[in-house]
Amino acid sequence: MSSLGKRTTKAREGVDREKLYPLVDAVKMVKERAKAKFDETVEIAMNLGVDPRHADQQVRGVVNLPNGTGRSVRVAVFARGPKADEAKAAGADIVGAEDLVEKVQGGAIDFDRVVATPDLMPLVGRLGKVLGPRGLMPNPKVGTVTMDVTNAVKGAKGGSVEFRVEKAGIVQAGVGKASFSEEKLVENIRAFADAVQKARPQGAKGQFINRVAISSTMGPGVKIEPASLFPQQAH
Repeated sequence: MSSLGKRTTKAREGVDREKLYPLVDAVKMVKERAKAKFDETVEIAMNLGVDPRHADQQVRGVVNLPNGTGRSVRVAVFARGPKADEAKAAGADIVGAEDLVEKVQGGAIDFDRVVATPDLMPLVGRLGKVLGPRGLMPNPKVGTVTMDVTNAVKGAKGGSVEFRVEKAGIVQAGVGKASFSEEKLVENIRAFADAVQKARPQGAKGQFINRVAISSTMGPGVKIEPASLFPQQAH
């Protein structure tokens, strides 16, 4: 067994790995233990009662975090003519059509999110092998294939987070920075959990949200009492 570093050991002190903490307490503990020299990202992992191998148990969606993600997001938009101008005006970092396809095929991927107008999807479809594995392929279900490029770009820049269930039935995402106030983190986490709950597929049987934990980039995971994510349902 490799011994844990002093910082990791200290960060884990006071965290009972088996205990479920109310959300507010968990956020406080994560913030107190985020001691890295950079502003750590606060991440959530939710273990769901679904089997993603079945088409009727897919969970995916997008949520606008009320307090943003705290990170700067570079957005690329595939659009032509007036829609390209609209994308630039909305703050897109890279805008193009065939030229942008060529750049991406050549390995130039200096963006974090992709938006496309529906008419350019046949072009963008050629990039499936490049963008797909990185989770960058535009999709109408999460609002990234749209004629409303202004809102799509502003959403991506302002704190919209896409989520998608992974093979083991887990959804995870960054929900803010350790420098955020406890209140802002709690609001973001509740907004994310609410969006996942609303994306519950018809094929999901029994309990939907099984286990939830939050952590900072370098800090220990703290398990959350799932009911504390939804105070409005706690009556």
